[in-house]
Amino acid sequence: MMRLYKKKGQHLLKDLNIARGEVEYADLSDKDIVLEIGPGNGVLTRLLAEKAKKVIAVEIDERFIKLLKDRLPKNVTLIHADILNLDFKNLPRFNKIVSNLPFNISSEITFKLLEQKFDLAILIYQKEFAERMIAKPGSKKYSRLSVAVYYKSKCEILETVSREKFYPRPRVDCCIAKLVPRIEKPFKLYDEKLFENVTKILFMHRRKKIGKVLSSFYDKNLITNIPYLDRRVDSLSPGQIGEIANKLYNSLC
Repeated sequence: MMRLYKKKGQHLLKDLNIARGEVEYADLSDKDIVLEIGPGNGVLTRLLAEKAKKVIAVEIDERFIKLLKDRLPKNVTLIHADILNLDFKNLPRFNKIVSNLPFNISSEITFKLLEQKFDLAILIYQKEFAERMIAKPGSKKYSRLSVAVYYKSKCEILETVSREKFYPRPRVDCCIAKLVPRIEKPFKLYDEKLFENVTKILFMHRRKKIGKVLSSFYDKNLITNIPYLDRRVDSLSPGQIGEIANKLYNSLC
């Protein structure tokens, strides 16, 4: 059996029923083109290929590339690349994403996927990470990730998957999550990049009050009319953080 590396987030799903469930959640048809990140030994890939028009499977590990090269159906395009370094513009078009993501890139790849256009994604994450994605203001798990996911998409946890269903076994249970990009954003932003930067710096200093954090990064004269200066970021809704970013935008312009 091929040696797998936990440090690289390599945990293969060994329960075929869970993989079938992912395919069912994705509601695939022969018109769908699916992106799979980290196909591993191809268990999920083959199931996707049975239902979809085409599967684009991106794998970083050369050992799996060699294993899969001549074993996958003809409607699978296998790409040897690091998904984090890959320009999505160079990929064939896809409309759905179904993946058992390498756990060590969960955060980076989620932020990258949120920038792409697709209909829906069915993704397996570690449970704690998935719970951070849907966390509400005031909870300990509420984070920059929670805000970004809320603004860009509708997210729900579909089911919990026991750690026993993977090899090697991860330290925590996992979840199947569904992401559907929003057609209309939940609130208006004047500058999305500024919103992202403000969200990032506020959560980097989540124990400090908003006014103190912003005055460390911007001229104090620019933040006098900004709301919620006496509050901490984990008490604010994504929309309220958006208000801060919009007020700051007006001051900077």
